[in-house]
Amino acid sequence: MATRIGWEGVFPAVTTQFKANFDLDIEATAKVMDGLIRDGVSGLIVCGTVGENTSLSRAEKVAVMEAAKDVARGRVPVIAGIAEFTTGFACEVAREAQRVGLDGIMVMPALVYSSKPHETAAHFRGVAKATDLPVMVYNNPPIYKNDVTPEILASLADCETVVSFKDSSGDTRRFTDVRNMVGDRFVLFAGLDDVVVESVMLGAEGWVSGMSNAFPREGETLFRLAKAGRYAEALPLYEWFMPLLHLDARPDLVQCIKLCEKIMGRGSDVTRPPRLPLSAEERAAVEAIMDKALRTRPLLPEVGLKPAA
Repeated sequence: MATRIGWEGVFPAVTTQFKANFDLDIEATAKVMDGLIRDGVSGLIVCGTVGENTSLSRAEKVAVMEAAKDVARGRVPVIAGIAEFTTGFACEVAREAQRVGLDGIMVMPALVYSSKPHETAAHFRGVAKATDLPVMVYNNPPIYKNDVTPEILASLADCETVVSFKDSSGDTRRFTDVRNMVGDRFVLFAGLDDVVVESVMLGAEGWVSGMSNAFPREGETLFRLAKAGRYAEALPLYEWFMPLLHLDARPDLVQCIKLCEKIMGRGSDVTRPPRLPLSAEERAAVEAIMDKALRTRPLLPEVGLKPAA
């Protein structure tokens, strides 16, 4: 069950690429995915927040899932985000993910409606029953308004396919609370970039990362150092990375991450409305952070990463 899914390490929340006219660019999206795998990431999350899930049509979500399956070719696990207004719609997309042959789904609370705790739990339980795929419960109360508390998660412990918990609340105490309630029942994932080392110290086995889209090798190295307890080596890298990692905690994180990705030559910075381009001032600020990061980019300690392709 939870201990046998093999999800660990850095899973970038892959950006969905668009053309200048906002049409889906599936070829560019596939290229982004392949570049991340070639640089050594442990898995991919498609159609997440950073993948602009809620800006995609149902057919586009399926197209992105199919592209990910084709690109990964079994090299890394691929998990699809499920973000819908109703449990019924979420179940439909979950069944599509299973049909495509993905390795799991990351389920967000039902959007828009501010559900009560028992309703939140029922949503996850309903989606989990719609498919045999392993389920990662995704908690991001700043963005999605519904808080999946440790108590709600613990109430799902009897649901066999719910195997993992990604927390983007920023409150790392929740990892300890979950373990105190249900031990190692769920594989814990850090969901907010700028608390990743703390999350690993408290038991996170994986990291759904935004900024690893731009710096996949730095992200995977940082995670592996923290996992190995090599904190003396991890902390200088973490300090270098932190101004970039803070961008993942902003409301406009997608625009910021895509801009960084573009600067690194890995993708486009086009986002679909309602996400508009950063203002000139915001763009300049992000470019300044990137400029300093690239001027001071550290040599990475050896952690067993294969050479960059």
